[in-house]
Amino acid sequence: MSGDDRRRGVVLVTVLWSVVLLSALAMAASVTFRSFAGVMGVDRDRVQRDALLTAGLEASAGVMQASGDTPLRDIEITVALSTGTVRSRLNDEGGRIDIGKAPLAVLASLLRSVGAPPGAADSIARAIIDLRVPINPSRPNADRRLPPTTLEQVLADVGRIPGMRAQWLAAMAPLTTVYGSETVNPLTAPRGVIAALPGIDPRNVELFLAERRSSSADADRLIRVLASAQQFLAAKPQRVAAVELTAALAEGQVAAARAVIVVLRQDSEPYRVLTFTPVLLQ
Repeated sequence: MSGDDRRRGVVLVTVLWSVVLLSALAMAASVTFRSFAGVMGVDRDRVQRDALLTAGLEASAGVMQASGDTPLRDIEITVALSTGTVRSRLNDEGGRIDIGKAPLAVLASLLRSVGAPPGAADSIARAIIDLRVPINPSRPNADRRLPPTTLEQVLADVGRIPGMRAQWLAAMAPLTTVYGSETVNPLTAPRGVIAALPGIDPRNVELFLAERRSSSADADRLIRVLASAQQFLAAKPQRVAAVELTAALAEGQVAAARAVIVVLRQDSEPYRVLTFTPVLLQ
């Protein structure tokens, strides 16, 4: 083979290797671009989803500020944006039984309402009271409250009390809060909460609910219907609300979350988010 032939062979091999290399680079670039585009798509969906959920919270806070005397009880609102819609459902936390503040009699009655025998209900209620700490450490015999925490954490502690059963705890969860007060708001309390109060006859529950549906119903009149439990009832300003959020993107993706927000007068913020928990949809 002559020198020219050898040079042509080297050039040919070099060209072939260059073609292979360029092809490999092009393929790698294509895969990288597709991956990058996929990541960008996921990030875009997450941003849009979070924006919708935030819009739901903003709208919920606006409803709370404008509600006045209107009870926050299963209030539903829908916000539509160019990227999708978000639906919010609001409920006053003051209508639930506050585990950290409710009297012993209310806690024991609540436990009996979810199936606990009287003896177990009384002992578990006393154990819940024992979880509380003095508000003022220098006065240990003064009012006691649970330290600031979430309902989930409190229920986990309650679940470890000897004698407590999982089914009772699960039934208590939707009836309880850690953002309420010593009393329950009769204008916003769910049926299960009213039925769980001490001395309540089932017939009085139905009479109470029928009275509350009346457009002329007021707190004092409702409390008189439940005379046996009136010491555990009081209508108070609705400052804290549980919000259930469901966001649907225009492309079809759906996201959900549960939050608790507070709206305080003369606060530096329009509203504050106390808890925010994404919900895994089935």
